[in-house]
Amino acid sequence: MARLGHDHSIHHVGAEHGSYVWDNALDPVLEVESGATVELECADASGGQLNKNSTATDVNALDLTKVNPVTGPVYVKDAEPGDVLAVEILELKSHDWGWTAIIPDFGLLAPEFPDAWLNISRVDPQTNKVEFLPGVTLPFAPFPGTIGVAPVQTGEHPTLVPTKWGGNMDIKHLRAGATLYVPVAVSGALFSVGDTHAAMGDAEVCGTAVEAAMDIAVRLTMHKHRRIAYPQYHLPAGQLASTEQSSYHVCTGIHPDLLTAAKEATWGTITHIERTYGRTREEAYAIASVAVDLRIHEIVDAPNWTVGAFLPEAIFTEES
Repeated sequence: MARLGHDHSIHHVGAEHGSYVWDNALDPVLEVESGATVELECADASGGQLNKNSTATDVNALDLTKVNPVTGPVYVKDAEPGDVLAVEILELKSHDWGWTAIIPDFGLLAPEFPDAWLNISRVDPQTNKVEFLPGVTLPFAPFPGTIGVAPVQTGEHPTLVPTKWGGNMDIKHLRAGATLYVPVAVSGALFSVGDTHAAMGDAEVCGTAVEAAMDIAVRLTMHKHRRIAYPQYHLPAGQLASTEQSSYHVCTGIHPDLLTAAKEATWGTITHIERTYGRTREEAYAIASVAVDLRIHEIVDAPNWTVGAFLPEAIFTEES
């Protein structure tokens, strides 16, 4: 990433300062004052194990103990337990490619998709497009999937799991302009970020998005004595509406178990993509992961709950 305005007061952390765990005993790689701007280089979610020429064979060979690295940690002066760290997302710059995989034994429908599958996308930030498949073009909408602070619990904790301190929350709305608020668990907060995505649907149903290495600039600001139980975030006016201009086809799932309802809505979407657009089952599952938003329509009309899967029709071009 080009330094913002070439301002030498902006701090920089390279991707070599990566970790595969959250651990409050890790030595910070940088110490900053509240209000500082920090640029962090983030490796892709495979930790560099996949490249533009990778195949499904490489997915099977992934060392899953070396995935989802986060860059950091950054120590914020005067941060103490009981405070809140505000993380303003300023800018994300992506590499020109990304990957999406179906990983065996991982994802919402893992038992039905036992075989590895891999797709390499071309990412073009200049046109704000991701060429996912021939005939399928996604909006370029970068964000960090894993972001947060060190937990209060001692020892090593996996970066793949979301917690009250942040982590792998996969909130696609944490784009440039958004501000994340995270409760501080330990002195200095120990902020880290990674798992950057070029595009993703809410729920990331196959387990991966368009995974792409990126550089991210954030502003870290302390809010003293402002207790919150779980992360919160703020979106600027118009940001959400700007991403929802397409027409949509929505499949629902209805079931007394919310997870099963989500699965049924996803299966309906996969079947619809297969039949309407002539896609393979694996392609349809991956498209659902990178483009489809799962939403809870109702969770009060017992005994059944309703989930909708929103498929943006604008992603399908004339070639499909």
